[in-house]
Amino acid sequence: MTTLQSYIAGRWIGQQGAQQLRSAVNGQPVASTHAEAIDFAEALAHARRVGLPALMALDFQQRAERLKALAKHLAAHKETLYAVSAHTGATRTDSWIDIEGGAGTLAAYAGIGSNELPSGNLVHEGPAFALGKKGGFAGTHILVPRGGVAVHINAFNFPVWGLLEKFAPSFLAGMPCIGKPATATSYLTEALVRLIVQSGILPEGSLQLVIGGTGDLLDRLEGADVVTFTGSADTAARLRVHPNLVRHSIPFNAEADSLNCAILAPDVTPGDEEFDLFVKEVAREMTVKAGQKCTAIRRAIVPRQHLDAVAERLRARLAKTVIGDPSREEVRMGALASHAQQADVAERVATLLQGAELVYGERDGFSPVGDGVADGAFFAPTLLLSRRPLEHDAAHDVEAFGPVSTLMPYDSADGIDEALALAARGRGSLVGTLVTRDPAIAARAIPVAAAWHGRLLVLDREAAAESTGHGSPLPQLKHGGPGRAGGGEELGGLRAVKHYLQRAAVQGSPTMLAAITGEHVRGAAVRESEVHPFRRHFEDLRIGDSLLTHRRTVGEADIVAFGGISGDYFYMHFDEVAARESPFGKRIAHGYFVLSAAAGLFVSPAPGPVLANYGLDTLRFVKPVGIGDTIRARLTCKRKIDRNRKDASGQGQGVVAWDVEVTNQDGELVASYDILTLVSKKPETT
Repeated sequence: MTTLQSYIAGRWIGQQGAQQLRSAVNGQPVASTHAEAIDFAEALAHARRVGLPALMALDFQQRAERLKALAKHLAAHKETLYAVSAHTGATRTDSWIDIEGGAGTLAAYAGIGSNELPSGNLVHEGPAFALGKKGGFAGTHILVPRGGVAVHINAFNFPVWGLLEKFAPSFLAGMPCIGKPATATSYLTEALVRLIVQSGILPEGSLQLVIGGTGDLLDRLEGADVVTFTGSADTAARLRVHPNLVRHSIPFNAEADSLNCAILAPDVTPGDEEFDLFVKEVAREMTVKAGQKCTAIRRAIVPRQHLDAVAERLRARLAKTVIGDPSREEVRMGALASHAQQADVAERVATLLQGAELVYGERDGFSPVGDGVADGAFFAPTLLLSRRPLEHDAAHDVEAFGPVSTLMPYDSADGIDEALALAARGRGSLVGTLVTRDPAIAARAIPVAAAWHGRLLVLDREAAAESTGHGSPLPQLKHGGPGRAGGGEELGGLRAVKHYLQRAAVQGSPTMLAAITGEHVRGAAVRESEVHPFRRHFEDLRIGDSLLTHRRTVGEADIVAFGGISGDYFYMHFDEVAARESPFGKRIAHGYFVLSAAAGLFVSPAPGPVLANYGLDTLRFVKPVGIGDTIRARLTCKRKIDRNRKDASGQGQGVVAWDVEVTNQDGELVASYDILTLVSKKPETT
């Protein structure tokens, strides 16, 4: 039996065994925690003195590259993790969610960092805005690394994904992490961290692992640090008011258990495809990971007239689920993660049965298959029925964290309002599902349900073909919920990274703001370029390099020609009478003609470092351009992002955003936008 080790201050700690951890499948010993105490002062000092400088020596783009490399490394060694994961009672499909879902989350955040974050370690949350009448005083917001340590306390149900989905955004934000997995399945997290350390991809000090208790770790945190927690609502409530966290206003993000629901809308009948989708979703959420998901459906809310039909189809589907040793090919549901968890679920089911009746459970032929399973932590899929859910609280208050769900009917005579009231009785959930065919019902229900849910899935036959399901958090979307669910927020793309950054408002002259943000700000001093900016390689371009173009007078022939080419014969461009009667009082040029004409003014046509224009941002047509108006453009290097990439020929390149201002003969702004271009670097010399 292996003694697990903590990874603290660059070394593995732990030789003497302590708490024994048993296989969820057959009860045999798998590993033990270590008896040696962890010096958390040393762990935090290592994170601050070694990890933080190492992370800050990299920028957002470079950290994104490390995440990408780590995702590939873990994917290449996934079978090592699958072998260990089997002891947790997880099937191959369950483990796929945890292991490959974790690596996929790293890859997703690598893409988010590469595509949405700048070079450097400062994010400009612009645009800047004027604070004075003469343009000499402006304000904006910036986001910078907090300079602290992120402590991630995780639950037992996802030992791999649980750590990685928190680690990815905090690493991108430049925060060294200390991960503390739940003890019951910590042997899988330890195997993960060993793979990470062996890879050498991460800077030393950026990730440490705690096996066992947190000791005085929370007592030693400081104001720049962050704590995230996934687990029970009761534990979250205790940690949230930890004296040291309160004293130093340390951010605490909780993702707690919740009594998530699925609602079958009154428009769906037993003959509809959506009816079967509802049944399938509830059964899947009961059996995947043996129901051990914080997002699992705990309450299935259905129209009273369809209650018997739903119960019958759910019984039939659950009866076909083969339960037992996950190594057996026919098994579709494994064990609970531990024997302690098995006992806890049994106790909670007993509580729920005081106000409900059993529809399907252990009495219906529960017999796990496989050798030694009698000593495993198996639990029968258990479907309960609360016939008067508005009168009984248990189904809305007590969560059995296993393959357990409660059916509850609602009166649909007045539509879906009673179902929404039942959903709200959960006092805050991570996710809810509405199954309906009617867009009007969705438009009515979702804004109401959104007040009590962190994420909502609207499921119909169109979405079903590609839906990732009720219980699957995605890196691009928020994961977290209000009230009982913890009030926290994880994932959500760039939003999650910003959780680990410090926002500050900055005021000053546009020139000063440009210097601070590393991004051109309108009104800041520019450098009139002797060489056309499009003729400069990426390395030679400087923020503020600018070109003021020659002028062009817009004639009627321009409007006629552009209309013929584009097919845009909108009356404001061609109908003299109607245009005269409009608010503009005259015919005006197409906005897209102005855009095209500006490009003709500033583009350098010969081959050069600028490779391609791949987009426009913040396009606004500010003032109309009439026949006889004269326009000119100012092109300014606004922002540079070095993504450390090369094209197919091996030539390096970066992204440059150009600020474009188009003005008329009176100096008035008529159009404003950013152009995004790929710009090559200088050829490498051998």
